[in-house]
Amino acid sequence: MSTPDGWSGRIDLPDVPATRRWHQCVQALQPGSPPGVAVLGFACDEGVRRNHGRVGAAEGPLALRRMLSNLPKLDEALLYDAGTIACVDGDLEGAQARYAEVMAGLLDAGHLPVGLGGGHEIAYASYLGLVKHLGTRRPRVAIVNIDAHFDLRQQDRASSGTPFLQAIEHARSHGLTLDYLVWGISASANTRMLFDTADALGVHYVRDDRLNLLNLARHIVDLRMRLADVDVVYLTIDLDALPHAMAPGVSAPAARGVPLEVLEPLLDEIAATGKLKLLDVAELAPPLDRDQATARVAARLIHRVTAAAWQARGG
Repeated sequence: MSTPDGWSGRIDLPDVPATRRWHQCVQALQPGSPPGVAVLGFACDEGVRRNHGRVGAAEGPLALRRMLSNLPKLDEALLYDAGTIACVDGDLEGAQARYAEVMAGLLDAGHLPVGLGGGHEIAYASYLGLVKHLGTRRPRVAIVNIDAHFDLRQQDRASSGTPFLQAIEHARSHGLTLDYLVWGISASANTRMLFDTADALGVHYVRDDRLNLLNLARHIVDLRMRLADVDVVYLTIDLDALPHAMAPGVSAPAARGVPLEVLEPLLDEIAATGKLKLLDVAELAPPLDRDQATARVAARLIHRVTAAAWQARGG
């Protein structure tokens, strides 16, 4: 088995399966491959640039592959690398369309896709891929966004600040029931207009200063009840929802953020539903990172969610 580009790392006992790491198991995706966890890169930060943010997220997919490489293989899921879609000459919309096409194919084949961003413009591409996969089916879909920002901006062109408004408008025009849930909203990072837009659209959101260990149990129950009413879940994690000390390598670091001891139980709850169809991680900007801290925590979250989601599938 040849290892796809970007994957390398430590080898302990090459003939002992219990010592294997991701880089020893990942395969280049081939047509007809049995279902597994499939990573798909989105090397794009054009949306961040259009949103007047700090660029660098186009380098995220490679950094994430490198950090995922050394993580232990804890489940029986096959691991695939489906390649990377790059944004060329600022053509964000073209990159999103190509990514959506590949994403739909992964879902059609029964894989659990993991998007490696890239700016948060990856979210609209992931949504379009899910819609293409669903075809004429009309399940109730929930987008769960871990984010300090609503990303509901009304702008002339698509950007990293518009994906969920685009998704909501698309869903409404195509008869798809879509719930948008955001956990980690920062009151100091969203204008009054964005809060008003969220309220008008019926968005459920929880602020970062309400997410702590004292009320974690209540939030888990709330999340469980909301996801009980949906059929399909798409999870997207914007790394700027994490505390700055933990995730400095993003366009807009958090002044407060949601700590891992609160975030991880919420992610566990999402994965345990068995309804998670796809996930992605956005906004890792390696040029802005410090000691690969942001890449490291992103890889940890991917590792945790994929293992739990695959187990919930019965894998």
